[in-house]
Amino acid sequence: MGSPPAPVTLLFTILLPLFVSFLAGAPLALGWRPWPNQDKPNATDFIYGASKKYEGSSDFVHLKYHMGPVLTANITVYPIWYGVWQNSQKRIIREFITSFSAFNSKPPSVSGWWKTVQLYTDQTGANISSHVHLGEEKNDRFYSHGKSLTRLSVQSVIKSSVTARTKPLPINPKSGVYLLLTSEDVYVQDFCNNVCGFHYFTFPSILGYTLPYAWVGNSAKLCPGVCAYPFSVPDYIPGLKAVKAPNGDVGVDGMISVIGHEIAELSTNPLVNAWYAGQDPVFPVEIADLCEGIYGTGGGGSYTGQMSNGEDGATYNMNGIRRRFLLQWVWNPLLNYCTGPNALDQ
Repeated sequence: MGSPPAPVTLLFTILLPLFVSFLAGAPLALGWRPWPNQDKPNATDFIYGASKKYEGSSDFVHLKYHMGPVLTANITVYPIWYGVWQNSQKRIIREFITSFSAFNSKPPSVSGWWKTVQLYTDQTGANISSHVHLGEEKNDRFYSHGKSLTRLSVQSVIKSSVTARTKPLPINPKSGVYLLLTSEDVYVQDFCNNVCGFHYFTFPSILGYTLPYAWVGNSAKLCPGVCAYPFSVPDYIPGLKAVKAPNGDVGVDGMISVIGHEIAELSTNPLVNAWYAGQDPVFPVEIADLCEGIYGTGGGGSYTGQMSNGEDGATYNMNGIRRRFLLQWVWNPLLNYCTGPNALDQ
């Protein structure tokens, strides 16, 4: 999430995706990619092994509601395309976002996945909105803040997008999600150090408004083995074979799960005072952190779980409007374990 704050999410105990380090006392929720499957199982694999129905379940998980707001009004996602993007890449991400509310998609679907996020409520009992819309977009193809961004300059990019002289993005603090997407030649602070995305909110001192936002980077050139796994694999694990990306773009297909991760957490914890595990908001472990790297039944530890293969050989686990995607699961507050619409017991 933010600027002076700079937590880095790793594994939180052997069961939970670990928390974060921070720079200046403010929390920052980060999305990182799973460690790849290994030939030798680790300790976590044996813990999960007894009951594969309860992916990610643990007696150590105490997800709590801290009385803060969640996004119950119709959610609007405003993409900010920073750097050079191909139209084909933009279409993949646009169609993923519009799939959140595509209720007639073939199951298992992205909209089915979003139904788990919708289970979360605010203190009035109002649920997360079932409607996620694609809002206005902003292009920053000339790298107005350079090709190396800090957490603070990420907020400056968002400020530039909402204060632009021509076609500024709307100011929507109640239900807006400002999604900064950086192209493959842009480095963001801590990118590739197991961090592929984060979310936070803008500081009024910088922008004048508190706007929930997320950043996700295209790792195709910098670290696909970390942030686009399993469509690319790390060089340090010989013999591990990558799977085929469902939309033919390793970097963008790898971004999809991180985008879903961050939007799910922004919706349930936009100001870092709503839904998270742990005693201190400086170290929030949120609903997607708890299921990092789990894409299907049998997931946990270093294993992704059961995924699907299309006739073209591509690997995916959920359907969108016209495309297929690989999207990690999220924590189900009623069942107290990670779930997804492609679970074998659904």
